[in-house]
Parts: sequence; C-alpha cells; structure tokens
Amino acid sequence: MEQSKRTALYDTHKKYNGNIVDFAGFELPLYYESILEEHNAVRNNAGMFDVSHMGEVTVKGEEAENYIQNLVTNDISVITDNGVMYTLMCYEDGGVVDDLLVYKYNTTDYLLVINASNIEKDYNWMVEQKGSFDVDLENISDDVAEVALQGPKAQEILQKLTDTDLQTITFFRFNENVLVNNNKCIVSRTGYTGEDGFEIYTSLDNIVNIWEAIMEAGKDEGLKPAGLGCRDTLRFEVALPLYGNEIDKDITPLEASLGYFIKLDTDFIGKDVLVKQKEQGLSRKLVGIELLGKGIARHGYDILSPDGDKIGVITTGYQSPSVGKTVALGLIDIDYTKMGTDVSVKIRKKQVPAKVVSKKFYKKNYSK
Repeated sequence: MEQSKRTALYDTHKKYNGNIVDFAGFELPLYYESILEEHNAVRNNAGMFDVSHMGEVTVKGEEAENYIQNLVTNDISVITDNGVMYTLMCYEDGGVVDDLLVYKYNTTDYLLVINASNIEKDYNWMVEQKGSFDVDLENISDDVAEVALQGPKAQEILQKLTDTDLQTITFFRFNENVLVNNNKCIVSRTGYTGEDGFEIYTSLDNIVNIWEAIMEAGKDEGLKPAGLGCRDTLRFEVALPLYGNEIDKDITPLEASLGYFIKLDTDFIGKDVLVKQKEQGLSRKLVGIELLGKGIARHGYDILSPDGDKIGVITTGYQSPSVGKTVALGLIDIDYTKMGTDVSVKIRKKQVPAKVVSKKFYKKNYSK
C-alpha cells in the first residue's frame, strides 16, 4: 500500500492540533478545532487552508494557447495577461476529466491548477493530447506549496505582510511578484469557498514562514486555521462542484449545470457530444434538494419519486451551517427538476420527504 504524502506544512498542522486524515493520498487536517467553528470563521472573518496538495502543470510554447483551447471547454482566448479562468477538461464522450484553473502569463506561458486526486491522470491526459502542438508540459506539483486565505477579512490580514496594493489584484487576477513577509509568491484573488480571498503559491522552503506570519497577522481579526471538513461545507453551500461528487467521467458539464463554462463556439475535446446533448435535451440534471424531515442526505443516497421509484442520486449533502437547513445536491431525472417538486430521499430504510430547490443555498460574497 502506497504511503500517504505529507505537505511542507505537516508539522505545522500537528503544532496547531490538526486532526489528520488521508485525503487524495495526502495527510491533511480534517479540522483543528471543529468543522463548524472553522466554517463560521471563513464566513465571518477569515480562515486559512493548506492546499499544497493541489497539482500544478506548466504549459509553455508557441502553440500553448491553441493547445489549451483544444483541451478545455471555456474560451481561454478572452483571458488577458495575469488573468485566471475556471474551466473543465472533457473526454471525447463528454465526461469530465477534471475541473481546473488556467493562469495566463502570456499566450505562450500558462499554469494549470488541477485537483490533487487527479494529478497523475490529468497530466497523462494532457500529454496524450499534445499531438503535434508545439508546447512543453511540466508537472511541477511536488515543487509548489500553496495556502488559501479566505473570508471577508482576508485582504486586511494579508495586506499587513506585503507592500503590493492588494486592491490591484482584482477578482480572478493574479500577480506573480508579490513579497509576502519577504517571500516571493504568486497571489491570486481566487478560492473555493464563496468568500473573497486569496490563493498564495510559493516554494516549499517559504510556506511555513508564510503560514506563521499570516496566523500572527490575523490573530486579532478572528483568523483560524481551517481543515478539509469546512472546505467541503463552504464550497457545497455555494454550489461549487467537487470532482467525484458533482462531476466525474460519467457526468457531463451540462448535466452538472455548468453550462456557463462551456463555450460551444470554440473547438475542444468532447464538444460534439455536448452539442448533441444540448440539441436533444438532457435526461438528468444537478439540482438542490431540501429535506423536510430528519436525517442527512449523504453522497450516494437514492432520490425517489412520489411513487417511490428511484429518480436520482445525492452527490453531496449536509446540514448547512450558514442557512440552518438540511440540504443536498443531487442528479435527478429531468422530469423532476422543476423548483418545488416533491421528492424523497432514502436514508437507510426510511423515505424522508424533500423538495427540489435552488442549488445556491448561500449567496457568494466575492469582491469584484
């Protein structure tokens, strides 16, 4: 059995009493204090995550833009230098290889940030698609450390540690030459919590110094170290998809309600299937589910029609810390996707009444 990897912050997590679990092959904290305390800290003040397990691949060369355009569903030609874009990679059958962020330095130099659980699979897929494109790919995941500082006080905290005016880094933009506590970093105004905040990339040697400096700068602002547990509840409340739950090789982006990130006027792998799916109409779609009875609708639970027939499956479910309701995301038959439709969720041997609601359980608070 392959041993789990440790990020450069592993000893720091132990110092802060992190409850360490295996996640995507990495030993990372599920929580330090509690999932609820850390969730609320991010919504109301700020929280900091170790996201060094994420993967990074550089794409360089004269045909870098054309190569990536063929690889992903969004239109990367509209990104300006130092811009960031969310997009997806698809297989030929329209299933999702992964979702990712594209960082553009210029038309011949990009950084792709991919999910930890998919690093090897994604990189192999990228290499397979290189074909005759004049590009060089490099998987630099083992050389990059990253923290995400998220929450309404994130800018106030980080500004204490840098002379770069963080107001100049606007939503989904980045600066590759930011000194954070005198350590060179890439800083982007991005994240995956629904709150304003920053993702900070640096070398393995610098990350502990940066973590400790940010914790000190945020001690009077309510900053808490935050684990994987609240990272999931935060992204879930604002309907941000998680690979393996809302998207995977058997779910297309259209079924996952991610049509905004599919630009069918560009050419990319899987486009033909998505065009056909759009013309013929979807047979299932991701929706929000609100439980009207007791229980938590967990990943994999069946969604039933009023007649008791299976019409779908739960992809993620929690009692939402921010809105106080028991809600879930689920893929269900298209005939049952209208808001307010009565359904039920099979929790163990019980059918718990539920209804279809908007999947945006909590409003995003991005700074744009």
